[in-house]
Amino acid sequence: MKGEGILKRVAVVTGGSRGIGYGIASQLVQDGYIVAILDKNPREAYQKELDVLTAAEPRCIYYEGSITSREDRESFVALVAERLGRIDVLVNNAGVAPKVRADILEMTEESFDYVVGTNLRGTMFMTQAVVRQMLKQPLAGAKRGTIINIGSASCTVSSPNRAEYCASKAGLSMLTTVYADRLAGEGIMVHEVRPGVIDTDMTKVVHEKYSKMIEAGQFPIKRWGYPEDIGKVVSLLCDDRFVYTTGDHIDVDGGFHIKRM
Repeated sequence: MKGEGILKRVAVVTGGSRGIGYGIASQLVQDGYIVAILDKNPREAYQKELDVLTAAEPRCIYYEGSITSREDRESFVALVAERLGRIDVLVNNAGVAPKVRADILEMTEESFDYVVGTNLRGTMFMTQAVVRQMLKQPLAGAKRGTIINIGSASCTVSSPNRAEYCASKAGLSMLTTVYADRLAGEGIMVHEVRPGVIDTDMTKVVHEKYSKMIEAGQFPIKRWGYPEDIGKVVSLLCDDRFVYTTGDHIDVDGGFHIKRM
């Protein structure tokens, strides 16, 4: 089982206070990991959910900070390394949608910078900080570490009213490829998980639209996705048996990516 042995394994999950991130954190705690969460949301707002994690694993860490801040990233990684001794898994889940959906011809530079600055730039440098820590560590099992980027079906599906989000997730796919290429020789495997329509706070504003699409049969698996669906796939990719695959992606979208006649 994951987490057994002299050193218990440690997983970092960004944006882990709610939604997909919390679903991932919950699954990894069940798998035996100590989970460290970096999230910009105040702890008090999600204390009930976090209490569930610490009840299962008291050493779990919640750190209020943003992946867009160099100081927050570096302070968080240093804290985890000092308190828990290592980082075995990084799940880059933190991300934002446009504050206002606007046609690409009306998109503002501020909106572009906000979305791409978080989803792509923040993830780029969060990964860099964690990898530097991973490279200081000896192998633990069959690999030195696992990095999983939470992308989106929007990396290949056009949404002209949130082009900045699509662009950020397309860039994240290439970031997965480049990091996978660079780190394979170091024993660090990099994967991307692409959620589709997942029932979270981010999709509440378009819940009716997507529900109609599901009812109309545009998704082969005719239901909403849930955070635990993503958590289960992340769990599999963290397993030591995944040691001869990297730079790949898994669509967790109810089959939405399938081209149909």
